[in-house]
Amino acid sequence: MTEILILMPSSHQALAITPEALGRLKSSGRVSVAPTATDHLRADVRELLATAEIVLTGTGTAELTNEVLDVAPRLRAIVHAAGTVRPIVGEDVYDRGIQISSQSPTNALPVAEYTLAMILLELKGVRAIENIYRAARAEVDVDGLLRDKGAYQRRVGIISASSIGRRMIELLRPFDLEVVVYDPYLTTEEAQTLGVTSVDLDTLLESSDLVSIHAPLLPQTRGMIGARELSLLRDGAVVINTSRGAIVDQDAFARELQTGRIRAVIDVTDPEVPTASSPLWTLDNVVLTPHVAGSRGLELHRIGDRAVDEVQRFARGDELEFAVTRTRYATNA
Repeated sequence: MTEILILMPSSHQALAITPEALGRLKSSGRVSVAPTATDHLRADVRELLATAEIVLTGTGTAELTNEVLDVAPRLRAIVHAAGTVRPIVGEDVYDRGIQISSQSPTNALPVAEYTLAMILLELKGVRAIENIYRAARAEVDVDGLLRDKGAYQRRVGIISASSIGRRMIELLRPFDLEVVVYDPYLTTEEAQTLGVTSVDLDTLLESSDLVSIHAPLLPQTRGMIGARELSLLRDGAVVINTSRGAIVDQDAFARELQTGRIRAVIDVTDPEVPTASSPLWTLDNVVLTPHVAGSRGLELHRIGDRAVDEVQRFARGDELEFAVTRTRYATNA
């Protein structure tokens, strides 16, 4: 019988793993639940790891370091019921022959849906005119205010053809919009298949009416959008960031937004919650949300269900559907 260890905080398990999903897990093997997801070297957790063949992790699971993996000699797969696996395992995990699975593609769905909603609202000018209307408390010149707005013949720039970036491209297809993409790993053939134009970063920033950031946070992407890049944006452009706050230079972003020259929809910041004195809280040209674009509420059930599907696949000897290869880990984990 396959030994399955749930190694995630009880809070995340309660949100992601429904009773029905837990029942399906139990039909695939012997299921144990670790008493803690943060101290893997505690005696009772080590005992469980010693026999585990599949470990099911989630948001809040501490990293499975080499020291931890050394006490799990039978481990063959780590199935992560959340997005990026970088906080869970290092790249050398592949040297042990352990397979890795992530629900990043599943988490891409609500992120892309949130972003699509914001793209349409921002191109239409809804959020900006809402503020004007509330301040006026009277009739406003709607046609005048929205003269250059609308989701028609506008250019949307997607930064990174990641799982979420590709889902965004798919969702934008029915609209009368031009989509361009910056991704140094995107080949010409892939761009053609996606139906988009591949451009360099400067061209994307200079020419787009709206820029949506979907790059993973890697050493080479940290701070990739700085003061110089922000200065390239055309007046009235919109920046949407649902990726990671650290991809954008936060101080430079705040300064640019304070000029009122551009607008932004910001779901992620660095630090995760802006300081109380941050101008982001009060700027009318900023929509600020508390990292809600990813899976939340009932959407977490989808994450859990698909992670359990993955465990069942592996237990049956089938290929993982959401495998994170070593190449994918290096560029888009």
